[in-house]
Amino acid sequence: MSSHHEELQEIENAKYYWHNGGKQIFSVLLVAALLYLGYVIYQNLQAERADAAAALAAKVENNGSEQLMQLQQNYADDIAAAQATLKVAAERFEAGKTDEAVNAYLWVLANQKAPLIQASAAHNLANVYLQQQKYDDALNILNATAVEEAYLPLLDETRGDIYAAQGKTSEAKQAYESALTALPEDSSARELLQLKVDML
Repeated sequence: MSSHHEELQEIENAKYYWHNGGKQIFSVLLVAALLYLGYVIYQNLQAERADAAAALAAKVENNGSEQLMQLQQNYADDIAAAQATLKVAAERFEAGKTDEAVNAYLWVLANQKAPLIQASAAHNLANVYLQQQKYDDALNILNATAVEEAYLPLLDETRGDIYAAQGKTSEAKQAYESALTALPEDSSARELLQLKVDML
């Protein structure tokens, strides 16, 4: 009889808690559980997508291919697509296909916002324009690309190279010195930069 009374008391207690805040607590817990489930599913989908992009990027052959186009179309915002495109752009530049290299670098700049990728694409594209003697285009790319502070010396050095090629000695020196100032004292790039300054 005592146990029956205890069960009834527990039921009454449960009803009391349910009507006095229990519903809200249950709702909050349910929402939290659903959000967590959604997050886990999203993370799994992102991981699967990244794996698929990486697998496709590994198939991109020398000088680009159908796989590169597929990668760019289906995984434009994935870093694997940007890395594969940078690789193909460099290969096209080495093969003398500068216009194709330009298009590849422009695609990377438009589609991948990771700071290192942006800095690398801007630097390489400016160098392609420099080889084509399209100095204004090269400077415009460097000026239009916002990069993190750590990558500014790379772009400043490239800017200096462009000015030096134009015979603008004072502008080149200023760009090189700006790069030197921003570089850490123990950077291996300092020696080459100082040599460029000294040669002006």
